[in-house]
Amino acid sequence: MDTQLQNNNIRVERKHFTFDLRENPRGRFLRIIEEVNGRRDAIIIPLTGLEDFRDQLNEIIKFSKTLTPQT
Repeated sequence: MDTQLQNNNIRVERKHFTFDLRENPRGRFLRIIEEVNGRRDAIIIPLTGLEDFRDQLNEIIKFSKTLTPQT
C-alpha cells in the first residue's frame, strides 16, 4: 500500500498534471500523472533519480528559451 506524502496539481492548456510524492515498502517515488479528456498516463521516478530528472528538465527549459517563437 502506498502512502501519499505530498500532492501538487497544475493545469497547462487542456492538460491537468498531478505530482504525487509517495512511499511504499520499496521506497519513495514521484508519480506524475497527465490527464487529458479522461485519459490518464503516468510516469514514476524513484526519489534517488529525482535530482537528475530535475537537472535534465532544467536543461530542456534553458535550451527552449533559445528557440525562436513559433508563428
